[in-house]
Amino acid sequence: MTTITEHPKSGRVIKVLQITDTHLFADGSGCLLGLNTEQSLDAVTAEVRAHHLPADLILATGDLVHDGTPAAYRRIFSHLKNFGLPVYCLPGNHDEARTLQHTLDDELIKYTEDAHLGNWHFIFLDSTIPDNEGAHLTPETLDMLETQLQSAPDSHTLVCLHHQPVPMGSRWLDTMAVDNADAFFRIIDRHPQVRGILWGHVHQTFDGLHKDIKLMSSPSTCIQFLPGSEDFAVDTANPGYRWLELYPDGRIETGVERIAALPGSVDLASNGY
Repeated sequence: MTTITEHPKSGRVIKVLQITDTHLFADGSGCLLGLNTEQSLDAVTAEVRAHHLPADLILATGDLVHDGTPAAYRRIFSHLKNFGLPVYCLPGNHDEARTLQHTLDDELIKYTEDAHLGNWHFIFLDSTIPDNEGAHLTPETLDMLETQLQSAPDSHTLVCLHHQPVPMGSRWLDTMAVDNADAFFRIIDRHPQVRGILWGHVHQTFDGLHKDIKLMSSPSTCIQFLPGSEDFAVDTANPGYRWLELYPDGRIETGVERIAALPGSVDLASNGY
């Protein structure tokens, strides 16, 4: 995979949107726990268009589709490319990374190791384990992270992955956290230019700190997991997305927005999927 460099005007704020865990199906009528995931994505993207455009790029941080099929990827890409922005994709545990990569059909949809915009460096890590819901960063991925960070010590850096590298406080969900997060943070701690770490997977909002590094997760565009739950549980919170403003001095301003009304209903009694 190659480095991608964009050239926004020097010295201005970079606006980023995170859209995650869309779980689309090849069939547009596909539902997850009773909710049509395409309809909920449509509602979220309408909210984005109403309140958070223009922007510079979109981060699609995994579980883009639910069934791993080329048709499902073509469906999600058709939604994302309509923004007319670069979209950087990461695989999640429900994705098929090779199918994702081979289905790319538009220059706006990107699958790469890193990107540069202004004085910001974005690094994209694959945390997935084939045929497993859990998370692991391979030696090759950790080496890539180290190499990328060494290559741009003067660029503020946002590291992105699908799975959470820190506990979320939910017993069942934390069984799927990155299982070698200590090795990950040893690398991060050697490079003071890292300003933020961003992930999906957890279908809920998280804002925290590792030393002075922002830690962030975002709601899914479909169903939400109940924070703090011991076992699988669905929350009544609505779908949403995260916006980030990346400043030339390395500061990150960020927030989460949710749609006002759910386009359908969710099976709150479900014990998993």
